[in-house]
Amino acid sequence: MPTAQRLNPTLTAFIEKQPVFFVATAGRDGRVNVSPKGMGGMLHVVDRNKIVWLNVTGSGNETAAHVQENGRMTLMFCAFEGDALILRVYGNANVLHPHDAGWDEAITRFPETAGNRQIFSLDIDLVQTSCGTGVPLMDFVKSRGEDELLPFYEDMGRDGVRDYWKRKNLETIDGEPTGLLPSTTAAG
Repeated sequence: MPTAQRLNPTLTAFIEKQPVFFVATAGRDGRVNVSPKGMGGMLHVVDRNKIVWLNVTGSGNETAAHVQENGRMTLMFCAFEGDALILRVYGNANVLHPHDAGWDEAITRFPETAGNRQIFSLDIDLVQTSCGTGVPLMDFVKSRGEDELLPFYEDMGRDGVRDYWKRKNLETIDGEPTGLLPSTTAAG
């Protein structure tokens, strides 16, 4: 499997075309988390050594807790059309929450989105490609995020989203804190 320490223009173009990517993280103990992500404009290749992506509210919040604990993150992109390719981008990530200094500036790179929860910044230390011939060819129809997920959070409003966070996003499934709200516990 070919490896490099940074992205090149071909791989950057490949990333920018993908409607979905997968993020994998793990804490010191507990479960490994793998999550699908995707919606237009939510991921940006900053340069050959850095990727940033906006995470919207979801039913869990494993990635934030894992990144706070150890920073390890892998992003995976698969070609579901065209030439077969799997791209894995490994590195050390940081998480920025809406209550953190720097949020107001960092959020400007992303579309205005209901339910914004975190911005992850991945400093790349390894890039790996593999053939991807085991990945099926599939047609992209549309993103459900814009039609289903975002209206769900728009209807909740800011206070409703914050209440949702208190119920579902302050701890991982292993009971680790996610840091989503300042100085809070799952009880709130």
